[in-house]
Formats: sequence, structure tokens, C-alpha cells
Amino acid sequence: MTRAKKTKNLPAKARNPAPDSTQKLQDPSDSLEALDVRAPEACAPLPDGESPAPSRRRTTAAGAPAASAATTSVSPPASLKSVAAHLGLSTAAVSRVLSGAPAARSIPAATQQRILAAAELLNYQPNIFGRSLRNRRSFTIGVMVPEVSEGYATLVLSGIEERLLQEGYFYFVISHHHRPDLIHKYQHLLLARAVEGIIAVDTPVEQRLSVPMVTVSGHHERDGITNIVLNHKRAAALALEHLSGLGHKQIAFIKGQEFSSDTEARWQAIRHAAAQNDLRVQQKLIARLEGDSPTHEPGYFATQRLLGNGAPFSALFAFNDTSAIGAIRALREAGLRVPQDVSVVGFDDVQSAAFQNPGLTTVRQPLQKMGVLAAQTVLQQIMEPAGGAHAKQLVVDPEFVVRGSTCPPRLAHAGSPGGHS
Repeated sequence: MTRAKKTKNLPAKARNPAPDSTQKLQDPSDSLEALDVRAPEACAPLPDGESPAPSRRRTTAAGAPAASAATTSVSPPASLKSVAAHLGLSTAAVSRVLSGAPAARSIPAATQQRILAAAELLNYQPNIFGRSLRNRRSFTIGVMVPEVSEGYATLVLSGIEERLLQEGYFYFVISHHHRPDLIHKYQHLLLARAVEGIIAVDTPVEQRLSVPMVTVSGHHERDGITNIVLNHKRAAALALEHLSGLGHKQIAFIKGQEFSSDTEARWQAIRHAAAQNDLRVQQKLIARLEGDSPTHEPGYFATQRLLGNGAPFSALFAFNDTSAIGAIRALREAGLRVPQDVSVVGFDDVQSAAFQNPGLTTVRQPLQKMGVLAAQTVLQQIMEPAGGAHAKQLVVDPEFVVRGSTCPPRLAHAGSPGGHS
């Protein structure tokens, strides 16, 4: 519909609107029906002296305005009983299919399709609150992460989301930024919101709560809590075997922050793999990430400290891809080329790792798979009888991805930054 350009029939308020464009209509005469609204072809300029034809409004027998032909009629949502009556099926059978209950598997696929088609046709909308009250269930999961940023937590979350959406669950995500007070507080806030289970990602959990709990990279065994962890020994072995095989003997290491759940387990795995490959871990070639920033800066500053120590190294193994990218920046600013002067290996294989220049060689954690496994495990525990036995730990294996940031070392020349030319 198009507003006519002529305004001679408009109320005074419509011809001279107030300066405040957000002014609300004060009476029915100020509604859109009071405007001279006509079809586009009726909006052509009128000959001089000719007045517009009076507006004709169709009315019903009761005198009420008739509905416009252009108005789309939307049927009110159907009830579960009306869908069942429409199909000639029992309410219980329709309910099982529309709620995605396990018992629906016993209903023929053709019947399930009929039910779903009828629900869409009749505009059936499930009453989530009523369903929750009847079953005493919220179909909601709480997820705790250190922060939501590009990298580890985001990839795990994508797996959690994928599985929960498949099963018809809603979820809350809470970021605690490694603050113990927030970790404690948020656990109880999630319980207050009636979550049926909690997934804690890279988050220390000190005690079991009243709902099923699964941790990703928890590394602390707690009764009744299943922990999903990477095989860190295998991960460290893959990285150091690769560097050793290229001929690197002087390797620098960037350790994770003290608060990270993976730091200690990964460092112990690195020391074990170094011994297996006859590699000496020098104290001057170890730097720890500092601060809780999820950016590249901690890796950048850690590498600057390594270069400042003066001990030569031909390769660097970073705690994660984010710190490895920061390390490459610091190396280049020091006049060193990657990989010709220093090879760099990351950890995680975040989405941007393949698009660095050069592409980042890294240990790939199956982070999305770990998220799927975490969601699947917590849902299984929700559906199982209380007090059932659960696995304490589920271990997943890494992969090693070779890209352009590693190559054989070349001879170093004394007097150059870090012992390189």
C-alpha cells in the first residue's frame, strides 16, 4: 500500500507533524486508517478543480470494517489433541513423535512423517513450559568456559551445540575468566535456573553437584564426574618427533598459564617426549605465558623473553596456536625468518592456523569432537537412573598437521639475535 502524496484530506496533526518523530498516536483518528490511503493507480495527480472520490470502506452486516483481502489470515496454534484428532491417532503417539521421545522409534516412519506434516499444517507449537512442569524437566544444559574467543573454547562449544540441538536441548554459556569466585558462583546460578546437567570446559571443578557433570580437560578426578581429555603424551611425542626428525636439537618451549587445566599435563608429556628423543630441555629456553588475555600478546611477549635470554634455538614449540602466532610476530620483528631461521609448532589447530603465512604446523586436538562427546555423555547420564556408574575419563587422540612453519635447521651464526643470523 502507498500513502497518497496529496494531503488535503489529512487531519491537521498528519499535515503538520510534531518535531518529535517518536511522538505516539493520541487518539483513534491519528491511526493509519485516518490517512488517505489508496491503491498506487489512484495516487496519480488529479485534474485542476477535481476533488478526490470519497474513501469507500467495506463493512460487515454488523457495521464493523471488513477484513482487507490483502490481510493474511494466520490460524491460531493447534493443540496436541486437535493434531491427534485430525490424524485419527492417539494423543500419546502424536506426543511421542513431536517431543522426540525415544519411544517414538517404535512408530512407523510413514506415520511419523504424517504427524510432523500435520503439526506444520495446523501450526502446532509445543508448550515448553507445560512440558517442563509435567515432566519436571527443563531440557537445558549449562556450559562453563573461561572465555568465548577464537580458539579452544569456541571449537569445543561448536561440538556441544551440534549435539544438543540434535537432541532438542537448550543451553546457557557462562564465561568465568578463570576467576575462582565466579566459577563457584556460576555453578549455583546454573542450578537455580534448573539446568539438567553441566559441562565445564577448561574449568576446575572441586566438587560434584546435584546434576550430571562432564568436564573437558579437567585433569582432576572427582567422583561422579566424567572427564574428557586429550592424550597429551601422544601429542607431545608427535610434535617433538617431527622436530627431531628434521634435525632440530635446540628447541624453545612456551608453557601455558598456571591457571590453564592443560598446562601441567602437557608440560610433563613434553619432558617425557624430549627424553625419549634425546632432546635436552634448557631452562633458558622455557618461557611461560603470562596474563589471562586470549589474544596473541602473551605468546609475543614470551618469545621476546626467550630471545632476550641469548640462548640459541632453531625451533619453538608453543602452548597453543594463539601463542604460536604471537611468537612468529616477535621472531620476525627480531629479524628472524619462519621457518628458515626458526621453525614454529603450535597446538590445537584453530580455524585460522591454516591461513597464517606460512601455514602453521600444529598438533590438532579434535576439539569439536570433544564437544560432541561431552554433550553426548551428559545427556546419557541425564537419561540413566540415578546412582549409575559412569566412566571417570574418556581419552581422545590427537593428529599432527604439517604445514609451512617448520623445516630443517640451518647453521647458526654467533652474535645474531637468539644465536641466529
